[in-house]
Amino acid sequence: MSLPFPPNAFANVPAEVVRRAEAARLERVREQAAAHRLSALILFDPVNIRYACGARNMQVYTARNPARYLFVPIEGPVVLFEYRSCEHLAAHLATIDEIRPAQTIMPLYAGDKHEGFLQAFVAEIAELVAKHGVFGRRVGIEATTTGAVLALDRAGFEVIDAQIPIEKARSVKVPGEVDMIRASLRLTEAAVAAMEAALRPGITEVQLWSHLHRTLIAGGGDYIETRLLSSGPHTNPWFQETSERIIEPGDLVAFDTDAVGCYGYYSDFSRTFLAGDGRPSGTQRMLYGLAQEQIEHNMALLKPGLGFRELAESAWPIPTPYQKHRYLGVVHGCGMTGEYPIIAHAMDWDSVGHDDDAVFVPGMSVCVESFIGHEDGGEGVKLEEQVLITDKGVERLSVYGYDERLSA
Repeated sequence: MSLPFPPNAFANVPAEVVRRAEAARLERVREQAAAHRLSALILFDPVNIRYACGARNMQVYTARNPARYLFVPIEGPVVLFEYRSCEHLAAHLATIDEIRPAQTIMPLYAGDKHEGFLQAFVAEIAELVAKHGVFGRRVGIEATTTGAVLALDRAGFEVIDAQIPIEKARSVKVPGEVDMIRASLRLTEAAVAAMEAALRPGITEVQLWSHLHRTLIAGGGDYIETRLLSSGPHTNPWFQETSERIIEPGDLVAFDTDAVGCYGYYSDFSRTFLAGDGRPSGTQRMLYGLAQEQIEHNMALLKPGLGFRELAESAWPIPTPYQKHRYLGVVHGCGMTGEYPIIAHAMDWDSVGHDDDAVFVPGMSVCVESFIGHEDGGEGVKLEEQVLITDKGVERLSVYGYDERLSA
């Protein structure tokens, strides 16, 4: 299958823009670490590492295996502890001052030498904090082994969850980030177009889903985080994973991209298509219309200064038969992955809502969500748009069209 675009058609943000964005992201991380009175952050999550310094290496593998980590002090050198024999991968990055081999702290690798590697890990962190610790031995850490956290605690460190400050850092986009988000979205939209062109009755869900993967990777993307494409009765309730089900004429086919495209940025929008050449049923059009109404109503509310709780309380009222299968939130942040904040529905606010005084600010990229599926079953419709909060309101970043046969 030939691809409808030339090489480097999407990853075309000028290198200088990327470098400035990497430097600005690092400063965001340091600012948030300082705001939480931390001497340093120790980052294991590969997405957080990439955000803080731009270094990428085996992101899916290291999301499960904490085999590399980044030391980011408020003041002083940033040190990347890289997977052994991979030090050359980040040697060009101006955001990194030193690269060392990572300690093999996972029992999988260390075996009966595990405790020795943990002690070496703590000794290196202690050395760096002693030189550059503005707030003493108070550090943030995330996504590592339980043993590493316990070892730091035993050594006298005060440890907090680093995910809190870094989520706050990532939530507001620095100059250049939105350029990379747009590039990622354009690639993902090309991949969705290839998948829609391949949609025909008789193809299985997994066969159809593979077209999205192939085009995304060929265009310079990284990977897809989830398996959210389903068809017919498999669409309701949502979050049923892609299966071997054969798509039939007249089925609704719903999906969520959840794609890490160019530059490591998330492309997160959802669409629902109609399989075959026939006309949709009245029920299908009604479901689709409700989902569009929810998306457009909630998108129109977004603006700088709007409170998170205010959005939840002003959001589109979900009709009672569709409340049971509602999507988990009204909107969520979006950058290199799904990010802070996740705004709960008003009916869920007291159990999972954010602080009442939190507000949207310019520079936040968020996804507006809808899933409409009846509590008694039948098909469902999934729609989602990725937008940017601006000084004036919102800019729609995802621009892939709706299915004209279903759309009102």
